Amino acid sequence: MEISRVCIAAFVVASLLSLASGQQPAPAAPKHEPALDVKSMDRTVDPCVDFFKYSCGGWIKNNPIPPDQSSWDTYSKMQDENRERLRGILEAAAAPGAKRDAATQKIGDYYSSCMDEKAIDAKGSEPLKPELERIAQLASKAEIADVAASMSRDNVLFGFGSTQDYRDASQVIAEADQGGLGLPDRDYYVKDDPKSVELRKAYVAHVQKMFEQLGDQPAVAATGAQTVMHIETALAQGSMTRVERRDPKNLDHKMTSSELEKISPDFQWQLYFTKVGLNSLGSLNVTSPNFFKTMNQEIEKESLEDWRVYLRWHLVHAYAPFLAAPFLNENFAFYGKTLRGQQELQPRWKRCTENVDDDLGEALGQVYVEKYFSPEAKQQALKMVKEIDAAMAQDIDSLPWMSAATQQQALVKLRGMANKIGYPDKWRDYSKLEIIRGDEVGNVKRARKFELNRELAKIGKPVDRGEWDMTPPTVNAYYNSQMNDINFPAGVLQPPAFDPDSDAAPNYGDTGGTIGHELTHGFDDEGRQFDAQGNLRDWWTAEDGKEFVKRASCISDQYSTYTIIDDIKINGKLTLGEDVADLGGLILANMAWKEDTKGQSLQPIDGLTPDQRFFIGYGQSWCGESRDETKRMRATVDPHSPEKYRTNGVVSNMPEFQEAFHCQAGSPMVNQNRCRVW
Repeated sequence: MEISRVCIAAFVVASLLSLASGQQPAPAAPKHEPALDVKSMDRTVDPCVDFFKYSCGGWIKNNPIPPDQSSWDTYSKMQDENRERLRGILEAAAAPGAKRDAATQKIGDYYSSCMDEKAIDAKGSEPLKPELERIAQLASKAEIADVAASMSRDNVLFGFGSTQDYRDASQVIAEADQGGLGLPDRDYYVKDDPKSVELRKAYVAHVQKMFEQLGDQPAVAATGAQTVMHIETALAQGSMTRVERRDPKNLDHKMTSSELEKISPDFQWQLYFTKVGLNSLGSLNVTSPNFFKTMNQEIEKESLEDWRVYLRWHLVHAYAPFLAAPFLNENFAFYGKTLRGQQELQPRWKRCTENVDDDLGEALGQVYVEKYFSPEAKQQALKMVKEIDAAMAQDIDSLPWMSAATQQQALVKLRGMANKIGYPDKWRDYSKLEIIRGDEVGNVKRARKFELNRELAKIGKPVDRGEWDMTPPTVNAYYNSQMNDINFPAGVLQPPAFDPDSDAAPNYGDTGGTIGHELTHGFDDEGRQFDAQGNLRDWWTAEDGKEFVKRASCISDQYSTYTIIDDIKINGKLTLGEDVADLGGLILANMAWKEDTKGQSLQPIDGLTPDQRFFIGYGQSWCGESRDETKRMRATVDPHSPEKYRTNGVVSNMPEFQEAFHCQAGSPMVNQNRCRVW
């Protein structure tokens, strides 16, 4: 339940030592924009007609999408700046002769290995040879479980890890989830519109080219690609939709390992569990039983040779971004250009920086927060969180549609919500993760194995509520229903999103809206189904539940009228939770800002009243644009509405906005059927 920017993290760095490979020094990042930048506006636009364009027209004109990006907005720009800071940290850690502790040595050696393009290209597909030989030597379908276990972090057949028990959130259990697809979502396999058909043909051509890179003759590679599409299509047809998965009750299927074996007896589960290190597994959650029935049917129906083809594809697919140039470039040609419209591959240093953050994020984050996140910034953010928390309590108390019994339970949940700011209290221990300088793919493999072992080691133990799901440099935030906590990494608490030197109005509109957004997730259509401890439990009266659905449906119906691209509309049921959180979050931020500045004599700045500056701060948090290909993809897979509607859809429901800009009834930014849940 992220605020989501599609990609995201924030900052600046001076040039540091270049790597021995001849990498040029990192250029200085641009100076941060203020929390409200009047140059980013387009004041020729009537804010009551299109508030997004009024707030962001100048920004979009002056910030075209870079060729190495599929979209570009204020937060992805922050992320790009942040990569510069992280790059400085990593180049210093990787420099020969640098003084380093164990954690810094790991991030430096990992980065150095990733940056050594010459060594990576010289190895070709050699790093995959042991796994390719294992797949080639499969003697029976019973051994598929053995290979799947060795590739457990690579989305082969299904996902496997650990999770909190839906019914007892204090405990961790194992979980098996649907997966096994190479396209972004099951809908890519089942839709019959011309664009979907075209993308499937492009995908099959891509798989063929990757098989050819492994040495297959074109005819053999073409047949193999069709085999992959055939098996994946069957798995997709057995998968739940994203809308179905938004209801946590649909994902709660606790069963014994014996019960799982009964629905998929042709997969050797005991062999799989043993190979991943779980010699004894009493029970687990199976998110999608129907998927595993479908998987079993496919194992039974398809030949052993076809399964070898499928496994070879998923092996090369999982490691293509880390292999020699022919694999890397073909992977980008499909997943970057065709699916997202990205024109150029990102520079290697950017990709390597992200890879370190993915696999050693808290080791990198520890250095990052020491340099770029002050205790004062943490306290200022916590102050705003507490103010918005108080606004939520006030809102719950005053809701005319909610009974006293449900209000009381809602307040219990609110008081039980933990607020995590900046970084974890306890840093992750990477001492058991071996990083070898010069072994790029080996480092990735070992990092994935380390993470799987870390996940599985939690099973049967109490939940560690101090854990984070994002790294400290990340420019994003999230709410976790089962943890009942909101998390704001240091990366998102930076200018222009959060500017301590700015006047309060845009700060509350931007970061305040984000804080309110995450807090409201605890009470959206998903979050409201969990109690204060994170258990999946209905604490609503039946009548109050109906009232919630009625109000939430108003928002879903509103957003379903908005067009993303061509004739593709927003799927209001998919985006419902985020749309509810956007609106509720900004209402709470407005309440908190009013309370914080009560009694102050606030004056206009740049011809904008304080109320107008509050809303423009919110509007400018969403300045950005996406390529057409990315818009189409996000329409299918992204639970967040496009930035334009995250702006206009929200303000059109707020009478405070109508008053601030003197919008007349009937204006496009005045919803005649105003929606509000919280």
